[in-house]
Amino acid sequence: MAIHVRRVYDPPSDDDGRRILVDRLWPRGLTKERARIDHWARDVSPSTELRRWYGHDPDKWPEFQARYAAELDANPDGLQKLRDAMGDGDVTLVFSSKELRLNNAFALREYLEASA
Repeated sequence: MAIHVRRVYDPPSDDDGRRILVDRLWPRGLTKERARIDHWARDVSPSTELRRWYGHDPDKWPEFQARYAAELDANPDGLQKLRDAMGDGDVTLVFSSKELRLNNAFALREYLEASA
């Protein structure tokens, strides 16, 4: 199983597998049909407080990853729902941030791969 990461505003790809939105808020201006989301995993998205604290400041990235991992560790039910939604095939974690690399989807992928 491969875990891909893609911006939700990019056109879906045939190799995405199951598309899982990992943001707490629905992406602005995007219809459900256009997004082609199979599961919305808002339960495992970063808390509002953590998102606001981070603010996509690259200097805060390592601390954001650590705090987000702590939130995930404290949320085994949300993680189990996510793993169930992922299934056995390829999956794409989709996000809406303009920041293409230092965002919660990449942090979540690293967390999932480390805990596999």
